[in-house]
Amino acid sequence: MHEELIAQAQAWLTEDPDPDTRTELAGLIDARDHTELAARFSGTLQFGTAGLRGELGAGPMRMNRSVVIRAAAGLAAYLKKQGHDNGLVVIGYDARHKSHDFAQDTAAVMTGAGLRAAVLPRPLPTPVLAFAIRHLGAVAGVEVTASHNPPRDNGYKVYLGDGSQIVPPADADIAAEIAAVPSLTTVRRPTEGWDTLDDSVLDAYLARTDAVLSEGSPRTARTVYTAMHGVGKDVLLAAFARAGFPEPVLVAEQAEPDPEFPTVAFPNPEEPGAMDLAFATARAGEAAPDLIIANDPDADRCAVAVQDGTQGTPGTDWRMLRGDEVGALLAAHLVRRGATGTFAESIVSSSLLGRIAEKAGLPHVETLTGFKWIARAEGLRFGYEEALGYCVDPDGVRDKDGITAALLITELASQLKEEGRTLLDLLDDLAVEHGLHATDQLSVRVEDLSLIAAAMRRLREQPPTELAGLQITRTDDLTKGTAELPPTDGLRYTLDGARVIVRPSGTEPKLKCYLEVVIPVGSHKDLPQARAKATALLQSIKRDLSTAAGI
Repeated sequence: MHEELIAQAQAWLTEDPDPDTRTELAGLIDARDHTELAARFSGTLQFGTAGLRGELGAGPMRMNRSVVIRAAAGLAAYLKKQGHDNGLVVIGYDARHKSHDFAQDTAAVMTGAGLRAAVLPRPLPTPVLAFAIRHLGAVAGVEVTASHNPPRDNGYKVYLGDGSQIVPPADADIAAEIAAVPSLTTVRRPTEGWDTLDDSVLDAYLARTDAVLSEGSPRTARTVYTAMHGVGKDVLLAAFARAGFPEPVLVAEQAEPDPEFPTVAFPNPEEPGAMDLAFATARAGEAAPDLIIANDPDADRCAVAVQDGTQGTPGTDWRMLRGDEVGALLAAHLVRRGATGTFAESIVSSSLLGRIAEKAGLPHVETLTGFKWIARAEGLRFGYEEALGYCVDPDGVRDKDGITAALLITELASQLKEEGRTLLDLLDDLAVEHGLHATDQLSVRVEDLSLIAAAMRRLREQPPTELAGLQITRTDDLTKGTAELPPTDGLRYTLDGARVIVRPSGTEPKLKCYLEVVIPVGSHKDLPQARAKATALLQSIKRDLSTAAGI
């Protein structure tokens, strides 16, 4: 068994074009580190929620140039079978380790396969790549990014010509073509022949960002901004300058791209501690800003924080708004502006969006998790997901976009500021109008993926009948699909005044449980009591669900 593993690793080594991973793998072979080699060669990285994603390193279970070249060759073969013999493939990349190399390898493979390839001029936000696909009439796009994953990770996100991410059956068809690549020696990789784009695509994207704002709207809200060591800063500053907003105050320690992400454990605004420097920057200024904006490292997500209390009150501090809160605020803003079209969200996001859309007489759609599904909603006008993703200009970017979302929420904050109100005031109004929709998440990160499978199996074999004293009135096993949804690994529990969804994450080694309780609210004076009740219920549901799942 061990000799077979060593032989497999040596065969991989002979084809590896990257001196860094060659050195790494040769060291593992010389040390006969069977445990580590088994981890690297136990299979191959699979297409997940958005293509490939994994830890950098040598071997087929890691992200490296060999894996990327095979992925690009499989994508090229798929595109040619779809009749795109001379089609254009646009390639973008972030500032993570190896991202530029992976982008260049992809361009070389596409060119060698007879397709046309164009690479964005430098590390840029993922939404710029999503925009470029449709703007340039490309047949596909690739973004090299691991989004908000840890520093050791990278990824490979694939879009088709409609500008949205791949969904079944395209993902399985591409995976089959990747598996059919016999050897890297069969993949042509010329050293030239593709285009490196200039800034005209970025300029066209920035011109498009103007479209998300109302002509003549107030532009007075002051912001603190963090790029979270990613690629968002220059594009966001340019968009804010074009719009006429006050220049954001930067979180200096996190402003420039840095693949090591030195100030955060995980470069995700949702993770504990990730926003601490932004809060410190907001507190340090002479005048308090109106809101804090954060992008994740590839700037397709947008986090918002607000002062939680009356401005100027001693002890007033900042808090992150939940993704569901920002989604509801943006929806209410668009309704007030007279937007028409479908409002879409994933099943794990708050049901408040449906209430807002229904009252406005607008279509509302729930999809599976991920913008690859949300972006496909018919007649889409606005889409969001609780994990800080918002699509506010689907005709320009058919994916989540942290730049245009930041513009729109800052316009709303400006408008409310002119009225002497805040984002929290509008959230209170929505709670009184539609009921308090309080959401929370139980998220468990694991080293051993079998623990996730075991938790899901336990919930199926020993299903809970109540949570927090609330009877479960309906259980949906989403692996069977529904009339509205294709099959996916997940469980949905409907309770009296509450809802719970449990699913494995598609991008990280996590089990995720999404909780929502809805408390009727008679008037603004009833809100504190409703919030206290919601908080207690959510805590009880978390505790009981954790016990039921054995996590």
